[in-house]
Amino acid sequence: MARSKASTKVEANTDAVNLPIIRVLPSNIQAEQMLLGVILINHDSLNHVSEFLKSEHFFEPIHQKIYTAIELITEKGLIATPVTLKSMLDRDEVFQAAGGVDYLGKIATLSMMVINPRDYGKIIYDLALKRNLIQIGESIVNSAYDSTLGYDSTEQIEHAEGQLYNLASEGVNERSFVRLHSSLGDSLASINRAMKNPNHVIGISTGLIDLNKLLSGFQNSDLVVLAGRPSMGKTAFAINLAINACKALQLKNAQQSKEDSSSEQAVGFFSLEMPSEQLATRILSMCTEIDSSNLRTGNVAEENYNRLRKEAAILSELPFFIDDTPALSIAAIRTRARKLKRKHNLGILFIDYLQLIRGTTKTDNRVTEISEITQGLKAIAKELNIPVIALSQLSRAVELRVDKKPMLSDLRESGSIEQDSDIVMFIYREEYYLTRQEPSPSDATKYADWCAKLSEVHKVADIIIAKHRNGPIGNVPLFYDSQYSKFSDLVKSSHR
Repeated sequence: MARSKASTKVEANTDAVNLPIIRVLPSNIQAEQMLLGVILINHDSLNHVSEFLKSEHFFEPIHQKIYTAIELITEKGLIATPVTLKSMLDRDEVFQAAGGVDYLGKIATLSMMVINPRDYGKIIYDLALKRNLIQIGESIVNSAYDSTLGYDSTEQIEHAEGQLYNLASEGVNERSFVRLHSSLGDSLASINRAMKNPNHVIGISTGLIDLNKLLSGFQNSDLVVLAGRPSMGKTAFAINLAINACKALQLKNAQQSKEDSSSEQAVGFFSLEMPSEQLATRILSMCTEIDSSNLRTGNVAEENYNRLRKEAAILSELPFFIDDTPALSIAAIRTRARKLKRKHNLGILFIDYLQLIRGTTKTDNRVTEISEITQGLKAIAKELNIPVIALSQLSRAVELRVDKKPMLSDLRESGSIEQDSDIVMFIYREEYYLTRQEPSPSDATKYADWCAKLSEVHKVADIIIAKHRNGPIGNVPLFYDSQYSKFSDLVKSSHR
């Protein structure tokens, strides 16, 4: 008999072990009822939660319908009560199954227990995010199991990161109407900062005096397109701007108090064409003024190598992050920029270059694809509230003209580049074209004129501001030393 009892006990334990673990989705039905009840009794309670709480955040379908009806009634300028709700929901099967107007009376009686409606709204909202997180997790697992060659693991990770970021930022970036009083305060604060700054720069400094005068630095939420023909020095100029921005942000970061260390900002650089090692070599050449070709070939003297080591140690401290993954999609760039913003507080983003970005939508129409890309870049600038500087190629129409100076119509493949950008800058070096038009020395007059003209434009690069949504356009001549890939102010450089 004792053996029989033991055997029964073991069997019972075995059954208990084999029982499946049933997990239900997180929810709080009572909190939903109490919140809806207090809104029906005191309509002003809706104002405490309507900013972040939506009908889909409720778990019970009947509560979703009641909250939606309350929002619709409020939009019409009426007050939601059990009577007005009955007229809207009376024919709804879910409403009738829950008890109809009697159910509204039941939840209204629960309102007396509610002290702070916002707290209940936050509970409902938090549980809804957890349910979404579970759904995303299941989607990631299922997607990984059902993967195909057309949808590889990298794309799955990017998609998952995008879903998680959207969930993390849900409701955070939503903006509503603000009083002019608030915007005026922000505007005056910006003007005050510019007045106190000796260079009157309110954005991130370009590090170039004359360019700062026109742009006031790079402004948050702006999409800046830097365009030019090949060999004009687009990448070199972008590197210069990025390093200058790094130094400006590093100085700003150093001025921040320890309590405000979270406001320290970084620079991001997507190099879709050039490996990060080559980019680093150019930066070292620019900062040390050692010929970049010598750096590539290793023809470096011992004393110069020591300079390189010292400069590398200084540059290592800069908040500069490079991503040299080729052929990224606009969705991948958005995901990676969000991650850099979250981890290192991204302050400005450079992309080299626009035509190497892939669109998300599969299409053979390159114009449509470029439109998607430029809209995506502008969306990144606004969403992350940072300047985005995107390099772009120009069409060959420039080469067919006598005057090689670029125009807005030369922007390659799509007018959306001009349309979506806040600033369009062209880089133009007349020296590049003149050196390829050298006349025969036998024609003394023509050759002398050519030499005189070449002397005027030697090591000069013109930055043409062709579009500036919030400021003036114009031409900024800069000193450019191709030997070191270095741009600097022309006046200052002429005294070297």
